[in-house]
Amino acid sequence: MHLAVLLWGFTGVLGRAISLDAPVLVWYRMLFTALFMAIILYYRKQWVPIPKKDIRLLALVGVLMGLHWVAFYGSIKLANISIALVCLSTASIFTPLVDPIINKGKHDLKEMLLGSLAIVGVYLIYRFQQFYGWGILAGIIAALLSSIFTVLNKQIADKYPARTMVFYEMTTGWIFITLLLPLVFYYNPLTTFLPRSTNILSNLWYHNDWIWIIILSLCCTVWAQSLALNALKRLTSFTATLSVNLEPIYGILLAFLFYNENKEIIFLKGTTQLNSGFLGGMSLILLSVFLQMLRLLTPQFAKFGLVKEKGGID
Repeated sequence: MHLAVLLWGFTGVLGRAISLDAPVLVWYRMLFTALFMAIILYYRKQWVPIPKKDIRLLALVGVLMGLHWVAFYGSIKLANISIALVCLSTASIFTPLVDPIINKGKHDLKEMLLGSLAIVGVYLIYRFQQFYGWGILAGIIAALLSSIFTVLNKQIADKYPARTMVFYEMTTGWIFITLLLPLVFYYNPLTTFLPRSTNILSNLWYHNDWIWIIILSLCCTVWAQSLALNALKRLTSFTATLSVNLEPIYGILLAFLFYNENKEIIFLKGTTQLNSGFLGGMSLILLSVFLQMLRLLTPQFAKFGLVKEKGGID
């Protein structure tokens, strides 16, 4: 399970490593993931027929997922991995707020207070990192979209195999992003479509976008999902949920390791003191996520597996 979460954490690092703009990056990721899923489903003979009603719901989830990834990778490009992941972690707070709206239920006052705590955390990050304002906004949009498609996914999560659902979601999301690309090129003519390529044997092989796109799709999506699904057969709900909530922590530590992002957010007025706004905001968001996690682990919520809802698609 921790290996799966670690692979999910690498998505931010790979998103920064790939030179493509966010919409084009997402186009390639969804295409390759759908192709890999189709191969797996074909050779394992796991194709499952899905009624048109549920296909429409999966298509909607695929569209939201595509927009979510565009916003997430846009946040990385406009700010950095750490800020994007901290903002994305607020999805755990948005989900219980969005769920009653979609399923026509009642809001919980405690959940709304936890959401307010996370919002204060985001404000602190923005207050002391205004240079990354657009990146923070994109990260929050990504979190909100993630919470919406999580709630929608939960409505049919028990009806079909996860790989089948991911295939349809990736395919419909890819089609939607394909329809959006002409607008991207119209408003930003400098957008590059072909990934950057270099000789694998050269000293600059790590600048080859094709390598990272394939790793992003095959390892961080397909393989990570398989690891998580196998682990769920042997883990309790508490262990699974706790592990998944470590994803932003892993991602931020990897960003510090590979890109020295700690230096990007540490320098304050010419010193090496930690940026109090970023640390304070991150602490409030992670505290709200942790408190919400504890609430979800009560017996009445235990049957819902957070990893199963995520489907290994972050």
